Amino acid sequence: MPDDLTLSHPLDAALRLEALGEGRFRGRTSPAYWNMAGPFGGITGALMLKAVLDHPQRRGRPVALTVNFCGAVAEGEFQIAVSLMRDGKSTQHWNVEMRQEGRGVATTASAVTGAERETWVHQAATPPVVPRPEALARMDLTGRTGWLHQYEMRYATGEPRWTPRTVPEVRSGLSQMWVRDVPNRPLDYPALAALSDSFIIRLLVVRGDLPPVATATLTTYFLANPAGLERQGAGYLLGVADTKAFQHGFHDQSAELWSEDGELLAVSHQVVWFKQ
Repeated sequence: MPDDLTLSHPLDAALRLEALGEGRFRGRTSPAYWNMAGPFGGITGALMLKAVLDHPQRRGRPVALTVNFCGAVAEGEFQIAVSLMRDGKSTQHWNVEMRQEGRGVATTASAVTGAERETWVHQAATPPVVPRPEALARMDLTGRTGWLHQYEMRYATGEPRWTPRTVPEVRSGLSQMWVRDVPNRPLDYPALAALSDSFIIRLLVVRGDLPPVATATLTTYFLANPAGLERQGAGYLLGVADTKAFQHGFHDQSAELWSEDGELLAVSHQVVWFKQ
């Protein structure tokens, strides 16, 4: 009988956690979502959220997730500890830590979950007007490895160029792309958490080269309720990412993820460290 992991989606396999009791979970890194020096940050964030969602005291849906990447996660086993810090009528506040034996804390996170309520709705923002995904070429991943192959990306603007530029040129940091999991998979909150980090690092888009870089902290705000995720299904998400400043070894990135029918599903903000 084949291992059940071989029968599931790569994302579900990467997010598999074994409950150890008392808010503790054990998992293993996935080669499918490997990055340059460790796992893709989006999968680490999704794991931290998944541990909260698996906690027996959790109520409501995810509202916010902040992930602080303390150091590279090494290949192999890790443990995640989840603590309910405050249990209110409308929200729950969680603390999450990922540790590895002999390496200490690799990642910390805080999460907020909220009770589902029907309230006044108003979406002031509107999605950008871009060609449909079928009209755009799929990003060429020839020579690329790791987590990029777990996503289908079709850029309308700001596609990164992997070959170094011979003449220094600073470009816009704006990218607009259609993106979805590979293979297609119905959207849920862990997948949305991972997708919030699926934008190629802004430094490569703007400057055209990639010195040592690492996300220091990433916050995602989940605006969609479960019904919104169900409407999205396994379709494309429209992703928009931009940056405002590169200075003193750090730069920002702000991003939006829209459904195919124009609902804003999530926004994210991150700060990235770069060496030069």
